[in-house]
Amino acid sequence: MEMDKNTIREVIAKRVAKEFSDGYVVNLGIGLPTLVANYVGDMDVIFQSENGCIGAGPAPEPGKEDPYLTNAGAGFITAAKGAMFFDSAMSFGIIRGGHVDATVLGALEVDKHGNLSNWMIPGKKVPGMGGAMDLVVGAKKVIVAMEHTAGGAAKILNECKLPFTAVGVVDLIITEKAVFEVNEKGLKLIEITPYSSLEDIKANTEADFEIAEGLV
Repeated sequence: MEMDKNTIREVIAKRVAKEFSDGYVVNLGIGLPTLVANYVGDMDVIFQSENGCIGAGPAPEPGKEDPYLTNAGAGFITAAKGAMFFDSAMSFGIIRGGHVDATVLGALEVDKHGNLSNWMIPGKKVPGMGGAMDLVVGAKKVIVAMEHTAGGAAKILNECKLPFTAVGVVDLIITEKAVFEVNEKGLKLIEITPYSSLEDIKANTEADFEIAEGLV
């Protein structure tokens, strides 16, 4: 089934939100992951942003943006009741201290070993990997939220080709087509979305993967 980009992003963000529970402290990476805050509903989830905020809320309504309330990617946010603001040193103390239950990041590539490449394309100027390298080793669970392909090319590979952000850190991969668990054996396909099929996933995934029992 063909979906436009906005629908794809919504499908992924809604599925990611199902990974949280009441009391979770969650960091959302820039881009698609920031949409997840819009779909947690009544869950008591605390969103942390590495630029110095804990208690970030969903995106504001158009025209109601506060220029002083932004996430690490300079996108506008709201502040939930009880939100706190502090410097980057304290923010990264929270991350490095293991106080973040889950982090959600986009990726250029991820492979069957749980390796992540999400910050550099050779030959192009980039600002750097930011806080990603701290988040993926400090958070208790690392979720990659991304479109399944880019320009028709697979993004879930047997081996990443781009420079690593970190090695062996990814726990879950969520796309508009599928959900993969990363374990010591490699990738396990645990969900097929209503917008895809096993044949479609196989055709658009370079990496080898196991299929969860009873899935098909």
